[in-house]
Amino acid sequence: MRLKCLGCEALARMVYLCAAKSPHIVNVELFRLGLHNTPSNLRDRLQERIDSVTGQDYDAIVMAYGLCGQATEGLTAGEIPLVIPRAHDCITLFLGDRERYKDQFENHPGTFWYALDYIERRDDSTTALSLGSGMGGNIHEAYDGFVEKYGKDNANYLMEVMGAWREHYKRAAFIDMGVGDGTAVEEAAKKEAKRRGWTFDRIAGNLVLIRRLLDGDWERDFLVLEPGQQIAMTYDDDVIGCQAIRKDSV
Repeated sequence: MRLKCLGCEALARMVYLCAAKSPHIVNVELFRLGLHNTPSNLRDRLQERIDSVTGQDYDAIVMAYGLCGQATEGLTAGEIPLVIPRAHDCITLFLGDRERYKDQFENHPGTFWYALDYIERRDDSTTALSLGSGMGGNIHEAYDGFVEKYGKDNANYLMEVMGAWREHYKRAAFIDMGVGDGTAVEEAAKKEAKRRGWTFDRIAGNLVLIRRLLDGDWERDFLVLEPGQQIAMTYDDDVIGCQAIRKDSV
């Protein structure tokens, strides 16, 4: 098969490695990390690229994304199938399993997540200081508001004074994907945990979902949309499902 992969640069090393090992021809296009801060903007950009693949002899478009703050909800398959993991966000893709994600979400909700590509590629436009299941909407909305009004350094100071980080978070976790040298990121996570009085965990990641996505192994854990179908939230363990395109969206 010839596959077009649209993915987030938070997964860059994982995607490139698995694309290189795939039995198929995989052309990769990554999108800037900070785009997920405005889900509607990211959705528009992804849909534009999905539509542009028409007539390029691809067999399918595969998405190295999860639901990602509803950024992928409403994406519509064009003339070829569109494939996306059943995942809330990139933490599921780092962990390689929805059950592992669920366990982390239920048993360690107050977690700052550290992963090599995310930390390396983060810039000033990426205001969230963590990824994934531990992020509470209210605290990050407050933080984003402080950043907009007072700048990033002052926002961090205000959150420290208010005790917000300590109140909502209790753990720093470094996910080791076994790709690239994550030593500096792991040490940064340990240092941050010590400074804030959190626990620290080093967690082994798993490339299985990205590997299967790019290998064409879509029998489970993936949603395969046929032409004209849209991604829709399901509010259950499946995370996402498909629906026929709405007439008002044409």
